[in-house]
Amino acid sequence: MVGAVAGVLGLAPWLITGARLPLQNLWATLEGPDRMPLALLPLSQYSLVTIVVLLVVGGAAAGITLRIWNPTRHRTTVKYAAAALCAVQLAAVTQSFTVLHAGLMGGTAATIYVLGLLLGTILSLAASITLLLLLASRSRTTVALAIGILAVPLATWAVEWFIGLAGPMDLPSWLPIISRWLPAITIGCTLAWFGLRSVRDAGVWITNLALLWLVPALFTTINVVFGTRVSLGNPGEMLRLGQQILATTLGADGGAAPVVLLALIIAILGTGTRLIAARITTPTTGRPPAST
Repeated sequence: MVGAVAGVLGLAPWLITGARLPLQNLWATLEGPDRMPLALLPLSQYSLVTIVVLLVVGGAAAGITLRIWNPTRHRTTVKYAAAALCAVQLAAVTQSFTVLHAGLMGGTAATIYVLGLLLGTILSLAASITLLLLLASRSRTTVALAIGILAVPLATWAVEWFIGLAGPMDLPSWLPIISRWLPAITIGCTLAWFGLRSVRDAGVWITNLALLWLVPALFTTINVVFGTRVSLGNPGEMLRLGQQILATTLGADGGAAPVVLLALIIAILGTGTRLIAARITTPTTGRPPAST
């Protein structure tokens, strides 16, 4: 039940939109958005990040649930949850690609298009199962690193809920602010929970802050490169465009420094607060004074 419900929960932001397959450049017939077939995944070169997020958050939801539940037969329960998650997500992938393949025009371009989407989707499925296993782990280090990977996709998933409920044209002005700063808050709170007691812990801090810097840049690069029709289908031009966008978003002008700094400040303040609280609540012990 945990795996199945988590799989559906991950897909929910797309399902509430009506789950109509996005318009396709290579569609065999001319159709409007309301006449496209139903698809459980938004298969399109313009929705690659969304596909990743819908699948990855499903796996993360199952992992977090198992972590909180902490069942007695932990390993067996994790296996069953992973199997159920795979069943739900593979069913969604199979249905969506069947609909896509049936509606596309024939030819080499359509074949390359489907294979490219399928490769990205398979990698997303693998990431989903990996996050389930990491977040269900009883190791604090493993869980902290997994949340570092999850922070940006989780914020994107939350934004997809608003898009699904309000529509892409009626989004509130504060939504981009939440999308930008929520991962920093998530990672900062995670590091404060994890603590800083050793060099190994410092490595976890550095890794999570690096992920906060890198993952948004990768998502932006994917959206721009595969959403630019001028370069689409030209590997050399796509590679050059990707390098330019990635360098810009990772550089000083990309705006990542304030986000990483906020996460670091929250982590330091949270860790300090925990240490002070622990000292206050821990009674001091000492040798009683000698009797006279």
